[in-house]
Amino acid sequence: MALIGFLEIFLAGICFAVLRLLSKSNDGFPRNWPLVGMLPALLLNPSHFHDWATGVVERSHGNFFVRFPWFSGMDMLVTADPANVHYIMSANFGNFPKGPEFKRVFDILGDGIFNSDSNLWSMQRRVAQVFMKDQRFHRFLSSTTRDKAENGLLRVLDELSQRGVTVDLQDLFHRFTFDSACRFVTGFDPGSLSVEFPEVRISKALGDAEEVIFYRHLYPEWFGTLQRLLGIGVEEKMRRAWEDIDQILGRDKLKFDNYEYLLLSVNKKSRN
Repeated sequence: MALIGFLEIFLAGICFAVLRLLSKSNDGFPRNWPLVGMLPALLLNPSHFHDWATGVVERSHGNFFVRFPWFSGMDMLVTADPANVHYIMSANFGNFPKGPEFKRVFDILGDGIFNSDSNLWSMQRRVAQVFMKDQRFHRFLSSTTRDKAENGLLRVLDELSQRGVTVDLQDLFHRFTFDSACRFVTGFDPGSLSVEFPEVRISKALGDAEEVIFYRHLYPEWFGTLQRLLGIGVEEKMRRAWEDIDQILGRDKLKFDNYEYLLLSVNKKSRN
């Protein structure tokens, strides 16, 4: 039995090594396979996906066409060229609508500015621009970020240093960013940044939703519909995450209503 187990592990390792070797073409780009496209290369680099993707874009001089499995219908052009980004996102945004497929994948974002097109997008953009040009916005942003850094981040770092504890800085700064953003946008602090490193329910729900959105790029719509009907897979994870987010936002609605009051308070203090 032990010999059989060893052979299974050995064969699995050989298959993984061969697949990894064949996932790259001679020019260093992901190999485009029949039927599955570049999916093998994507699945072999999940632990360092951003670094791997950055290397691919650099080798392609800022523009790369990604081929997904033929049944997904999700082929896409990736660009990091500033001129292209300006052309698409600003100068000629009306010529590049996101469309219903984009909204389906990012459905949890609703009809916000990230999901909207045409007149709805233009209206939300104008509102956001007016809001961000307001000096109260800048004062409140500066005040909340400074307070969280001084009374949150620095205190946690000092406590951990005194204890001689090894800490994951990526996790630490993620918590700092998350608390600062929640406090700024909604008016309440979820308190994920502390020496106990607690698991915050809304942070986990948002992380799960982001993970599901990533996987939705890899399978066709019918497969996601099937998962939802059966209550299984990543779509079930999205349902639970969405439910948690709705419950938390509903529970903390009174705190969110204090946001305008906080802005006015900061503005009054700055005048004094």
